[in-house]
Amino acid sequence: MTGLNEENRLENTNEQNRNDTEKLMKKIARDEKGFKNFHWFLIYLAIFLLVIWVLFFKIIGITHMPNMDMSPRVDAGDLLIFYRLDRDASFRELVIFEKVIPGEQKKRLLVGRVIGAPGDTIEISESNHPIVNGNSIIEDMIYSETPKRDDMVTYPLTLGEDEYFILVDGRKEGLDSRYFGPVKKKELLGTVINVIRRSKL
Repeated sequence: MTGLNEENRLENTNEQNRNDTEKLMKKIARDEKGFKNFHWFLIYLAIFLLVIWVLFFKIIGITHMPNMDMSPRVDAGDLLIFYRLDRDASFRELVIFEKVIPGEQKKRLLVGRVIGAPGDTIEISESNHPIVNGNSIIEDMIYSETPKRDDMVTYPLTLGEDEYFILVDGRKEGLDSRYFGPVKKKELLGTVINVIRRSKL
């Protein structure tokens, strides 16, 4: 009788060990699956962050309009979305650039409209209108004249192969090429592709 009880006890112990082993194996399998899922999650997260970094730091840029120089089309505080890879700005395109203003040491972020491209000759008439290659340009939504800025720039001005003449829409007080001269191509950050009004945020 004692031998039979001992045999039953051993059988129960073995059965319990098998159950424990199966549970352990299942737990290990779950842990391995969870680890693999977490591993792939980290990979996907890294790819996502890389795409975001490339998109917003190499291709697309976002900044805000720092002042009222481009009013009424762009107001201070409006968000500007710009394309970084387009450095060959065309006539009347809105561009974002960095420039060291005379009397200052640090670069300032500025926004303006391209009036003259490489090779163009720029003049300002006695009636305070911009002239490009001998032709007075017609501009809409410009509500003030375009006076010279105290002989800061000598006219007629012929632009070099990597230079742009940029004017702001607010011609009376805004900072533009009449004050600091042509903008170099390397100073351009990109061309504006969309404006998000502050009132819509």
